[in-house]
Amino acid sequence: MNSINAQHHLYPFTAIVGQHAMKQALLLSVVNPMLGGVLVKGEKGTAKSTAVRALADLLPELKVVNLPVSATEDRLVGTLDIEHAIRHGEKKFEPGLLAEAHGHILYVDEINLLEDHLVDVLLDASAMGVNTVEREGISFSHPSRFILIGTMNPEEGELRPQLLDRFALSVEVGGERDVEGRAEVVRRRLLFESDPVSFCGRYEQEQSSLLARINRARELLPRIPLQDRLLERAAELSIRCEVDGHRADITMIKTAMTMAAWDGRTEASEADIWAAARFVLPHRLRKRPFEEREGADLWERLIEETSFA
Repeated sequence: MNSINAQHHLYPFTAIVGQHAMKQALLLSVVNPMLGGVLVKGEKGTAKSTAVRALADLLPELKVVNLPVSATEDRLVGTLDIEHAIRHGEKKFEPGLLAEAHGHILYVDEINLLEDHLVDVLLDASAMGVNTVEREGISFSHPSRFILIGTMNPEEGELRPQLLDRFALSVEVGGERDVEGRAEVVRRRLLFESDPVSFCGRYEQEQSSLLARINRARELLPRIPLQDRLLERAAELSIRCEVDGHRADITMIKTAMTMAAWDGRTEASEADIWAAARFVLPHRLRKRPFEEREGADLWERLIEETSFA
């Protein structure tokens, strides 16, 4: 088989080499869709898009709805047929991507290049869980709750702070720097392109085991209690990091509880809070002008100073 045949099969999630933080963040987002989405930042060719599509392929109830950066607002939110409403006295709505993505993954590659007016629409839908279209005094609303996953190359520009804060989790990825690991990435890719059916078959058991673990974590999550001591730890970290608002605290708690469920535990720990903070806080740290590494330096100091690290 050649690479054209490989297009009919998606690369298995469990076959992705390395990128542990990215894979964990994506898995947490499907265990608990209420977390608020994942932003993956990194150079080209680091399996960002591959991982997103492979994750959806693993879960039969999920599909990936792509939002192109060139999309129009009507394509995103949908349209109302005003002429039909006038003639027949009833609303006729043509669904857009926000309707299609309800209950699924809304994926935006190169999200940092998305037009500002589309970013505003995403912010509204993400915050409210509802998309409202208004034209000529006529309005139509529909539910729009989705897992927002964005990927980007920071070299091509940064995200607006308003959208950045909407992502619950953020990870940075890079190419393999270990010779053996880098060679394994290439080896698996070539084997997949040569014979995708055989290659995917090798990972069937691992894929099934991962799906079972996701389902167990989903069942366990509602049973994990909220603990005051963890609320205090999350608040302590957010205060020390000087993050704005309370979204970071809320997300840290949700993520810590999701991590506990993922590990098969019925109680979250302080270690879970710290692990969650590594996904939740770095992209919310303030950066001062001309101090590119301010956020990174602060994060390293916190690692050294925090007693429960």
